[in-house]
This record gives sequence, C-alpha cells and structure tokens, in this order.
Amino acid sequence: MTPPIRPVLLCLALALLAGCATLPSGTQRTPRDPWERMNRATYKFNDAIDKAVLHPVARGYVRVVPQVLRTGVSNFFDNLGTPITMVNDLLQGQLRSFANDTGRLLLNTTLGLGGLLDPATQAGLDKNDRDLGQTLGKWGLHTGPYLVIPLLGPSDVRDAVGRVGDEFADPRHYVNSVWVRWGLRGLGAVDTRARLLPLDSTLEGAYDPYGFVRNAYLQHRDFKVSGGQAAPAETSEEDRLYQEAEQQQDAPASTAQPATPPAGTSPPPAQPPPR
Repeated sequence: MTPPIRPVLLCLALALLAGCATLPSGTQRTPRDPWERMNRATYKFNDAIDKAVLHPVARGYVRVVPQVLRTGVSNFFDNLGTPITMVNDLLQGQLRSFANDTGRLLLNTTLGLGGLLDPATQAGLDKNDRDLGQTLGKWGLHTGPYLVIPLLGPSDVRDAVGRVGDEFADPRHYVNSVWVRWGLRGLGAVDTRARLLPLDSTLEGAYDPYGFVRNAYLQHRDFKVSGGQAAPAETSEEDRLYQEAEQQQDAPASTAQPATPPAGTSPPPAQPPPR
C-alpha cells in the first residue's frame, strides 16, 4: 500500500521551517504559546498558501460575483453549520437556544430556499454560534497550548479536539459524493476568506501579525467560554477584542527597540491575554 506522500512532505517542510523560525526582536515568550517557533513556521506556511491561492481567489470571487449572490452563499453556509450549533446547545444545556436554532434551521431551509435566504433573522430568531471547543471549555477543560494548524489556522489543543468532534455534526460529512463534499468545502473556504478580506489592512498594519492573530484568537475564545451567548453581544465583544489586540501590537515598548523600526511603531512585548 502506497504511503500518503503529501502529508509526509508537508510534515517535513514544516519541520524544516520550524528550525529556521525566529522570534521578533524585543518579544518575550508567551506562557500560552510554548510551541511558538513551530507555530510561527506553520503560520508562515499558511500565509504563503493564502497569498498564493486563497487571497487571489477570494478577491476574484468578490469582483465577479454580485453582492446579492455572495450574501446568499454566506447564508447557505451559515445555515449548513446550524446543526453543529444545535448539538452544542444540547451539550451545554441551552434548551431555549436549541429551540431557537431548530426554528432557524427549519425556517431558513424551507422558506429560505435551502438557506440562501435568512427569514429566521427577520422573524426574530437570533443566530447563535457554538462549537465543541467552547463546550469543552464550559465543562472546565483547559485550553492547552496555542496551536496553529496547517491550512486551518489558529487554534489551541482543546479547540483542535473540538474540531474533530464538530466534524460529525457537519452535514457535509455525510455527503456520499466526494466531488460534492469537497466542492462544498472549497466554496466554503472561499466564502470564509472573502468575509475576512476587510481585515487584511488591519493585519498588514500590525507590527507582528502572528502575535496579533494569536492574541485576538485567544481573547475571542476566552470570551466564547466565559462571556455571553447572544449574537449581538458576541459581535460587539469580538470587535472590541480585535481593537484591543491591535492596540497591544502597536503600543510602544519600553524595552530596547530595533535599529530601523517601522515609522511610528516599535515592537511590543508579547503578553498573554487576560484569563
């Protein structure tokens, strides 16, 4: 039986990159990121894939496809992910949210033409967002070290385990046709990347993009476990956390500065986000 060549080559490439990865001058190791050298190497790998493939495809998608159709695609994938939320509603004992999300799924799948439209929101049914990583956190399981997953991006050990569990609640997992299943995953990846395009300028303006993404992700996940659940509250809090993470990356450092820092910036010391 022929061994899986691509995963082996991927692991070898990441191992070589990890040996070359260095920390930016003036930064300190973050307790929640003990695998920082490896994570930075994986981040560079993911960033290269994004710049070569996902980013150009997402920009072309936005230029070619009208906004109304892109909104329909986003609605479709949001609706497709509702069963994951519903399973975790039950696991967290959120029965009212489970009834709300069940109503959303039924309404959007029927009157919403398979999820292309979103009549549930107009009917006053809030959109919730729960996953198994959050559920495990609600149950008291610690996050574990921060982890950047090849091709998938930022995570931590707890959320990585949660991703595996959520896969079995994802309707795409049960599509028999390989072409349809991976076609849906590919289109979903393009839709997700297109939604993130407005954040590109913010990320490019950060002194240390890796640190910015890490801090924003960890703070966002901390809030998901310990904060509120309503969609408007989540959106407002996420915006605030992203702003705080950006300010933390751009704040002047009190330590020694590099020889030629970018204009108006200096490397901030990496600090763990508040627990």
